[in-house]
Amino acid sequence: MKKIMNEATTIVDDMLQGFAAMHDDLVERRDGFDVIVRKSPKTGQVGLISGGGSGHEPSHAGFVGDGMLSAAVCGAVFTSPTPDQILEAIKAADEGAGVFMVIKNYSGDIMNFEMAQELAEMEGIDVASVVVDDDIAVENSLYTQGRRGVAGTILVHKILGHAARQGKSLAEIKALADALVPNIKTIGFALSGATVPEVGKPGFVLADDEFEYGVGIHGEPGYKKEKMQSSAVLAKELVDKLADAFELVSGQNYGILINGLGATPLMEQYVFANDVAKLLAEKGVTIHFKKIGDYMTSIDMAGLSLTLIKLDDDAWIQALQSDVTTPAW
Repeated sequence: MKKIMNEATTIVDDMLQGFAAMHDDLVERRDGFDVIVRKSPKTGQVGLISGGGSGHEPSHAGFVGDGMLSAAVCGAVFTSPTPDQILEAIKAADEGAGVFMVIKNYSGDIMNFEMAQELAEMEGIDVASVVVDDDIAVENSLYTQGRRGVAGTILVHKILGHAARQGKSLAEIKALADALVPNIKTIGFALSGATVPEVGKPGFVLADDEFEYGVGIHGEPGYKKEKMQSSAVLAKELVDKLADAFELVSGQNYGILINGLGATPLMEQYVFANDVAKLLAEKGVTIHFKKIGDYMTSIDMAGLSLTLIKLDDDAWIQALQSDVTTPAW
């Protein structure tokens, strides 16, 4: 294993110190906690938090800032953050109007965020949440009941962050989140496994000429292994799966997020994007929002995910297109 680090046991702490130092105009690290908070002035609006295990950078700390998250909590690599860490993020985000939590659908995340919510409510903070389960690849997985929460979570951050900045109430943001999540779906593929620093070897191994559809962001198994195919074939599989999941028809409005999993060059991401764009054009859908790059990674996994968001509400389009000030958006 070759990684740019000091000690595997301190990699998250070292990373967060570096992150806070490089983006000290926008964010700061909460003293004594693995929590990144935004520096913008308090406005009395609903706070928005998210988080999970580290190893998915820039998620979630990279989306802390004006117009998106108020705070993000970072667990150990591929490990849910503890309730006390999440509680600190809730306290940091609270400006008097309550705090909304965006939780990815993993059993440990849900349990710990819910425990933190109970603790926060005992301290008089109103808290609500949504669970994001956008991965259509598989039902039930190593750490999940139902579908996994993956890169579509970033679009939830963006739209809810816009709503919070507009002064929407906690109840209004909860209603928006519940309407939004079913309209976001993601599927991906991996060319290689991720190496957790403290483990020192990939979580799974694929042959040089092999890839796997549907692998999770912690290396959870997908639904099909095949010999390596062209970008056009990969794009068709993902677009067809998403089209079936949405019952997609010509004339509908969508947004797309093409997400690198950590070790896929932008050159290859743009080749894939070209194939996706052609397929969606053939299906007659209108794309109102496009984003490409590394947004929710799996350390050094090679691969991509494709997220579609169905945009039936013009306000969602405006929210996605609104300006924000964060390290990673």
